[in-house]
Amino acid sequence: MTPKDLSKLTSEEKDALILTLLDRVAALEAKLGKPDKTPGNSSIPPSRGRKANKPPREKKPRRPRDEPGTTRQLASDPDEIVDCHAEACPHCGTAAHADGQTVRHSYDHIDLPPVRPIVTRVRIWGRRCSACRRRVRGAPPETMPPGSPFGPSIMAMLAYLHHHHAVSYERLTGLMHEVFGLSISEGAVANALSRAQKPLETAGSAIQERVRQAPVIGCDETGARLTTDTLGTRMAWEWVVVSKDAVLHRIRPSRGRDVVSDILGGHRPRCWISDRWAAQQGHAETQQVCLAHVLRDVQYAIDAGETGFATALRDLLCWAIRVGQRRDTLGDSTLRTYRGKADRRLDELAVMDTATPAGAEWQRQAKRWRSQFFTFLTDRDVDPTNNAAERALRPSVIFRKVTNGFRSMWGADVHALIRSVIGTGRLNGLTAHQAIARALAGQKIFAH
Repeated sequence: MTPKDLSKLTSEEKDALILTLLDRVAALEAKLGKPDKTPGNSSIPPSRGRKANKPPREKKPRRPRDEPGTTRQLASDPDEIVDCHAEACPHCGTAAHADGQTVRHSYDHIDLPPVRPIVTRVRIWGRRCSACRRRVRGAPPETMPPGSPFGPSIMAMLAYLHHHHAVSYERLTGLMHEVFGLSISEGAVANALSRAQKPLETAGSAIQERVRQAPVIGCDETGARLTTDTLGTRMAWEWVVVSKDAVLHRIRPSRGRDVVSDILGGHRPRCWISDRWAAQQGHAETQQVCLAHVLRDVQYAIDAGETGFATALRDLLCWAIRVGQRRDTLGDSTLRTYRGKADRRLDELAVMDTATPAGAEWQRQAKRWRSQFFTFLTDRDVDPTNNAAERALRPSVIFRKVTNGFRSMWGADVHALIRSVIGTGRLNGLTAHQAIARALAGQKIFAH
């Protein structure tokens, strides 16, 4: 970079330049006194934090020879039982009859059978009608319509491996060929997942209707990368709303409150659990902010030197969370008493002296959000944190890091639908593969 010729500047320009540089120096010096942002005191994800070296593990003492070891639990319903009777005594050679022998040892031998696709050739026969001379043809089976040769089980497996385990199209074609003996191209994989969108939308509509009836809803959002020919590469947002028995994902180009309004469709739940993002506010009668987020931010104020107010606020929030963990054993009047105690203690902290700018900022934040700190103390269905919604988004974050995002809008929509089906199925006692298979077959994924 060529240095600027200061000799050509006037006195006023030099004075302005000096003042600008002094302001920049002051800003940099102010940053030197601040603590680093870490996953423990901010919203930085754990993957970006520094991992401390751990001491080597202590070796476990060797198990004594006369002490029985730990073995795998035997299967409750084995497919086959092989009985091995003693034929003769190895010491004297006397024949050992099967009568009177007892089981001395049992173990399971587990193996996978060869996995190969089942190919059914469908032949449509026909002829000309002997009466009217028009052509007549046989009807294909409803479960094997013409068109794509791949059945619903293959579609479920492709959706499960790609959207749940983040297996790329290229690796997916190799896996299907080498493990299942099925030759399938990347284009055929994309077409199969595209065809899955219609039955998944039916399941997604049922999930959305269940969410619109929920009294308590948790919500969160994360980035989703879209790369298309018309839009180029742009950042979208994956939203998730979580109720007691339903999880709904939506990927939209907006991070505004209109996305939440569209999901709810006029429904106003009793309580909304979320972070402090502006678009998350005002969707329910009451609100609970995620105390896990609050505690991380308060920890940053403590790291910045605010050991008075910030430490007292942290202790108050941790105490309230511990009370919430005992809600099942406490009566309603006791919970109201605890809520009043927490509010009074927060009143005391609101007028407490602070020693640092970070402490003053968080005192202002505490006054701003105080009405949403302790909703969970008197509403038993409300969690103090938004961890359920964050856990629902974690697989999508991993998918984004592995695949680098989506190449089409329909791909993003299918991913959101499959994540909705998987999350809802898990809340209703289904595995990920079971939930996907049921949704593609048009079956219900709700327990009741």
